[in-house]
Amino acid sequence: MSALFSPIRLRDLALPNRIMVAPMCQYSAEGGKANDWHFTHINSLALSGAAMFCLEATHVEAIGRITPGCLGLWNDATESALRPILASVRRHSTIAIAIQLAHAGRKGSSHKPWDGGQQIPLTEGGWQTVGPSPVAHKDGELKPLELDAVGLKRVRDAFVESARRADRLGIDAIELHGAHGYLLHQFLSPISNRREDKYGGSLQNRMRYPLEVFDAVRAVFPSKKPVGIKISATDWVDGGWDLDQSIAFAKELKKRNVDWIDVSSGGVSPQQKIPLSPGYQVSFAQAIKEATGVTTMAVGLITEANHAEEIVASGKADMVALARGMLYDPRWAWHAAAELGGEVFAPPQYWRSQPSSHKTLFGETTFGVR
Repeated sequence: MSALFSPIRLRDLALPNRIMVAPMCQYSAEGGKANDWHFTHINSLALSGAAMFCLEATHVEAIGRITPGCLGLWNDATESALRPILASVRRHSTIAIAIQLAHAGRKGSSHKPWDGGQQIPLTEGGWQTVGPSPVAHKDGELKPLELDAVGLKRVRDAFVESARRADRLGIDAIELHGAHGYLLHQFLSPISNRREDKYGGSLQNRMRYPLEVFDAVRAVFPSKKPVGIKISATDWVDGGWDLDQSIAFAKELKKRNVDWIDVSSGGVSPQQKIPLSPGYQVSFAQAIKEATGVTTMAVGLITEANHAEEIVASGKADMVALARGMLYDPRWAWHAAAELGGEVFAPPQYWRSQPSSHKTLFGETTFGVR
C-alpha cells in the first residue's frame, strides 16, 4: 500500500491521503475580498485529489496584507465573499478546507510580484506597516512602527476574530503563518526582533508573542478542529533564526497540542542564501519530527510522486504540501495515485477519464457507455 495514499487523522478530521494543496498567494483580491478568480482557482484545485486544500495567506487586518491584492478575513464583507466559493467546493468535492491566517508585518504594503514586488510608498497608495521593531526589511524601505501593548493586543484579537469567522464559514482547519518573514516569524528572528521588553532578546521572549497568538486562536477554534502552523526552520543567514531554535519552538507548540508543523524556510532577510534543489527543506521537517514527535508537513520543490512517497514512507515527514507542482499539474494527486497504486476522489463527471490501465484509480466507479 502506498504510504502517500494512506489515511491520517488530525483531531476529528480524517484525511484519506497525505497530500495538501499548499497555500498560494494569488494577489487577486479586491479590498481583501475573494472574487471570481478565487472561485475558479479554488474549485479547480479542490478536484486535485489531495486530501486537504489550504486557502492562501488570508490576512487578519487590512494593514497586515502583503499587497493590496491579498486575501483578507477581517470583516463581514471579506467573510461573505468566501462563502459562495466554499459552498461550491462542498457541492462538488470531498476535500478538507484549511485556511492560513496571516499578518505580513513589515513586509506589507508591497506591489504584486508581477509588478516588481517592491514596497509601495505612502504617496502612491501604500500604508504604514508594523513589526516587532522599527527595522526595515531592507535598506531604503520605510521602517515599520514598533507594535506597542495596544498594537499587540489589536493584532492578537484580529487573529482571534478571523478564526471565529473561519469557523462560521465551515473551515475545517487553521494554519497560522509563522514563516517567510511575515509578522510571527519577525518576532521569532533576532534579525527583525530587536525589542528589549518581554517580547525580545532571549529565545523564550522572542517565542512569546507567536505562542500567545497560537494560544488565543486555539482557544476560540472548536477543539475538534485542528490548528497547525507554518514556520521557517532557518533564515539562511548567520546569526538569524535556525533549526535548533525551531526545534525549541516546536517543543513549546507540542505542549499546546499543535496539530501539525508545516516546515519551510527563509523570507526574513534579503541576505539569505538558499541552496535550492528538490526537497531541500525536507531535512528540517525530519529533524523537527524526530526531536518532538509532532506531525510535520514537508514542502519545497517536491514535484515527483516517487519523491513524495519516499518522504512519507521513510518517516521524514507525515504529509507533503505542494504548491507550484499543483499549479503546473492541477491533477497531480490523480497521476501520483495512478503511479503509486493509490485511490483518489473524483466527481462522477470525470470517472471516464481514468486510463484503462488504472481502472481502480477512482475506486469502483467504472461504467459502460451505450
